[in-house]
Amino acid sequence: MAAFRTRHLCSVAAALVLTVTAPATVATAASGPGAAALREVMFVGNNWEGTADVIRSGGDFAKIGRINVIPDKDQRMAEINADPVRWIAFMTIRNSVGEGHDQFVDDMYSTPDGTSVVVSRPSFADVVSINLTTGAVNWRFPVSGYRSDHMAVSPDGTRVAVSASTSNTVHVLDIVTGRQLGSYSTGDKPHENIFTKDGKYIWTMSIGEVNTALDAPWLDWTKGDRRITVVDATTYQQVKVIDMRERLNAIGLSDHSDAVRPAVFSPDESKLYFQVSFFNGFFEYDIATDRITRTKTLPKNPSTSDDRTTFVNDSRHHGLSMKPDGSKLCVAGTMDDYATVVDRATLQEGPLVTVSKPYWATVSGDGKSCVVSESGSDQVTAIDFATGRKVVSVPVGDHPQRVRLGRVAADWTSPGA
Repeated sequence: MAAFRTRHLCSVAAALVLTVTAPATVATAASGPGAAALREVMFVGNNWEGTADVIRSGGDFAKIGRINVIPDKDQRMAEINADPVRWIAFMTIRNSVGEGHDQFVDDMYSTPDGTSVVVSRPSFADVVSINLTTGAVNWRFPVSGYRSDHMAVSPDGTRVAVSASTSNTVHVLDIVTGRQLGSYSTGDKPHENIFTKDGKYIWTMSIGEVNTALDAPWLDWTKGDRRITVVDATTYQQVKVIDMRERLNAIGLSDHSDAVRPAVFSPDESKLYFQVSFFNGFFEYDIATDRITRTKTLPKNPSTSDDRTTFVNDSRHHGLSMKPDGSKLCVAGTMDDYATVVDRATLQEGPLVTVSKPYWATVSGDGKSCVVSESGSDQVTAIDFATGRKVVSVPVGDHPQRVRLGRVAADWTSPGA
């Protein structure tokens, strides 16, 4: 039995594939007679404000409308104020990861028919579905523990996985009804989630504790159990665990954190590119050989302190995307206040485009631009993959973080407009 299980896990590991964080994550429109016409857009989550701006997915990236993602704020706050434990958790989020602000939107995805957007709300420890026509809450799912975080949508757009960071759990929900389809345990503080493109597996990256001042390399062990957990997306049973600590040690980088932050995968699904806490750069990981094959160190901003305790939530660089043809990477140099396009073959960076505390990087609908959220200046900026130069900046709300491609009705306007 043990031998069979080992062979089974090896075969599963070999079969697992990873998908590019690009237009493939967009839910497809319904088809057939009577199907509503849909429009591709980008949702920009304004974390401290509790809104999501809807902008064009290419071209001038002009703003189309705005959604209030906390229409039930008074009700949620009444519940929190009536429960001392929840109030303490709420205030802890505000004064730690929230940098003195409440966190009202972390991640969001539209439903396949473009009628609703599903949003994770860290400070309210929940996931909600917001009707894009009325602005009302369709359903609400309270996560286990006291904080919700990153999400991922399945390739067919029917399931959404959300990290419950304080309970080390990922919940998988029906995106239309909010019904829980399953859940599974992870390492400490689950963060990024990725479905394989066949929808059969989910990869979850746990980043550990990021809100302590124990940031020296020799204290790295205090950050907790950080690993990639791979589960079967039907049974939600664990099939593989990847600990980057072992892989980093193998190349002589025992002083680097093993907390995997944003990650992106090559089009042929053979390579994983990922950022880790405290590091101004990224790594290339070969999936077949299970080893780190290249390290890219990017320039430091002379104005940025090397004091790790000054890095927001331990992330020096936080945001990574790839041009759909796999030729270029786009990196958000969060604490160094720049974004840059990197040639994937040579790992040579292009111009350092000045941006203010970029916190995410994604790909435009046409695949021509990298779009980064500038949390320090409340705008999103598009950078041309071909030239590495800035295309345009568009003002959005307070502290934009996640940016996701999605769909709305072709004639959509803001609720109540």
